[in-house]
Amino acid sequence: MAKICSFSFLYSYVDTRYKQAQFPKSGLPKLTRRRQALIKVSSLVSDQNVGVFPARDGEFSPLRIGNMVIDPPVILAPMAGITNSAYRELCTGFGAPLCISEMVTAGTLLTGNAEAKRIVSFGSQESPRSVQLYGVDPKMMEKAAKLLVEEYRVDHIDLNFGCPMRKVTSKGGGAAIPAHPRLLGNLIGAAVRGAEMGANGGESVPVTVKMRLGITDDIPTFLEAGRVSEAEGAAAVTLHTRFADQLYSPPVHWNALGDLASRLQIPVIGNGDVYEAADALRMMRDTSAAGVMVGRACLGRPWLFRDLASVFEGEEVPRPPCLGEVIEIASMHVEALVAHFDGDQLQALRNMRKMVSLYLYGFDSAAALQSKWLSCTSLLDWEAAVVEGSFDPTEEFSNAGLRHPRLKGGGLPTKQRVALPDQWLAFRDDEDLPMFGADFAVEG
Repeated sequence: MAKICSFSFLYSYVDTRYKQAQFPKSGLPKLTRRRQALIKVSSLVSDQNVGVFPARDGEFSPLRIGNMVIDPPVILAPMAGITNSAYRELCTGFGAPLCISEMVTAGTLLTGNAEAKRIVSFGSQESPRSVQLYGVDPKMMEKAAKLLVEEYRVDHIDLNFGCPMRKVTSKGGGAAIPAHPRLLGNLIGAAVRGAEMGANGGESVPVTVKMRLGITDDIPTFLEAGRVSEAEGAAAVTLHTRFADQLYSPPVHWNALGDLASRLQIPVIGNGDVYEAADALRMMRDTSAAGVMVGRACLGRPWLFRDLASVFEGEEVPRPPCLGEVIEIASMHVEALVAHFDGDQLQALRNMRKMVSLYLYGFDSAAALQSKWLSCTSLLDWEAAVVEGSFDPTEEFSNAGLRHPRLKGGGLPTKQRVALPDQWLAFRDDEDLPMFGADFAVEG
């Protein structure tokens, strides 16, 4: 990805302040030496993960999805407005082996919509190229999958059948689709055929499916959806271990992963409340999941993928970054966003606003910096906020930030009424297409 500007002076400024505060008499700590010195500080761990040990040698195998080998078996989840090329680049730099793009709808992609094209844009060095696709019409899904492989040269397509949004499920889309297994099968099969056609006889591009447990705990759909996915040629399935009526609230139901995995030959990937590297180990040890998908827990914490890589290598989790390092990481993120938005600094900074409080959560000395960052309209403003702000670059990451809900979820268990079309559950063998509007922007 081409850089629009450089914050190298800013990183030097933050690093200098750090050294003056932490090592006033020593010339030792250049950036890399500093991190080596501070690695001795104990890493944070929540009470529920005390005693969870790193992976033993050979305990976990790489995740295999078609011709792709994902090692460690960890995936960055697709998230609307988040997993653009900028954040994927940042997470890749911290060790994420597979990063899935924001979701693109088949219809907008086929019409050449400018935003759809931006969603499926990739950095020049990005590999593998992974896209999440959503649609409700098998013919359009086939064409869109073919286009993604043929023109955009993607290496992997993930299909979204987990969106719980009312405006989508009320029209029979998103998480409502798995309640109609024949329709679900038609959509998956169409995407698999499209990917095969796009490859034009070359190496096949794997198609995977992301879904939820069901509509409610009285209407589970995941076992039948998993069976249909495998029968239609999906290379793996990801199970978000919540029902649609939960949205993103607790609890998660990891036990369902083992149930599904015992019935399928293709890999089952677990998703839901992987806040710490130890959570991923517990999930895989307790459920036989073949891999882990990380979503909101990494927002403002891309170093979570470094932690995951460490524990799968059999190493302890490194200490979290201090405030000075977090400022560097956030500045790298906003710089990459400017490149992603073709030099539009204002658009990049607006996109970044939802991340600012997540990066700085739990740092007591960062309140003034957060306020200034949220009002930035240019990179000069961003830089000035750092240079002028009063913060302690040595302040350490707070334990409160480990399991802090990020954008959605958390709190007490809650449930919504899942809106469905009239008679949707009365005719579950129906393969008719959902109503108009079911393919509006979705998330799962």
